[in-house]
Amino acid sequence: MKADLKAEIIKLLKEDEEFRYTVAGILGYDEILKRMDKHTEAIEKLQRQVAELQKQVAEHSKAIHELQKQVKELQEQVRELQKQVTYHGRLIDGLQREVERNTRAITALGARWGLMAEEAFRNGVKGIVEEIFGGKVERWEWFDEVGEVYGHPSMVEIDLVIRDGRHVLVEVKSSVSSGDVLEFLRIASLYEKVTGVKPELAIVSPYVDARARKLSEKAKIKVYTTLG
Repeated sequence: MKADLKAEIIKLLKEDEEFRYTVAGILGYDEILKRMDKHTEAIEKLQRQVAELQKQVAEHSKAIHELQKQVKELQEQVRELQKQVTYHGRLIDGLQREVERNTRAITALGARWGLMAEEAFRNGVKGIVEEIFGGKVERWEWFDEVGEVYGHPSMVEIDLVIRDGRHVLVEVKSSVSSGDVLEFLRIASLYEKVTGVKPELAIVSPYVDARARKLSEKAKIKVYTTLG
């Protein structure tokens, strides 16, 4: 029965043109359906992939939006910090200017007080100096054009006692350092050049440091001090 049906179909395919086209059409449609099924599966797979990508893009967009929000917040914080830094910078500048003004005022006051104290001390021991050297204390002044004493043109002043042909230069200070001794020696050198007289030298001070003492002794300067 099955063999007969098969033989009949083959015969029809050979002899019946219409039947042959009909079968061919059916077979071709089936092939198309199979291919469509494959394409449908591919499209569905692609759609799933697109959906997954869309999901990832949505998640990334959300993350980017959150980052943008955080960046804006940080920018706002930075702007606020910049305002505070600017404000504090102005305060610091103002304080620095105030400190500088106060420093200059204190320095000027200290320098003035130092000069006043030195002058007061000199006036206080003037009588003692006159008793020691037996003559009147005078003030020798000379404008040092060459700058031999201080390294630049300046007025030079020193106490002077003259008696019986002796010229004694007297350095009267509340305290004496080795630098003061060297300055005193330069003044003595200038005095000798100007007057042609080599002076005797004496220092009167309640405090003469160790280096100043050694230098004075070497230069043959007489030292009168309360510390011996």
